[in-house]
Amino acid sequence: MNTKLHAAADQNRWPLSFFMTVGLISDHTGAAASLDSLPAAQQVQGDRRYDSDWFRDTLKEKDIKPCIPGRKSRGKSVKCNERKYKGRNRSKIMFRRIKNWR
Repeated sequence: MNTKLHAAADQNRWPLSFFMTVGLISDHTGAAASLDSLPAAQQVQGDRRYDSDWFRDTLKEKDIKPCIPGRKSRGKSVKCNERKYKGRNRSKIMFRRIKNWR
């Protein structure tokens, strides 16, 4: 059985909350479930897997800027601050460290 781990972290990439889903479920399900527990934030960074119009609209309603690159199959392009998106690397390092402890 596979699992996916979704996390909310602060600006220094320290984890604040985790949400686990079954591996076969879409990432949008995990994103929708974790929206209620999202702390006050200015920006959300995510993979291309989190790119959807409803997710972006929900973040904008909460006055949060999405830093999510658009999927390659998306019709109209979406702007993403590439300099800030490169910082997502530290989040990947956090997940790798958690997986090493299991």
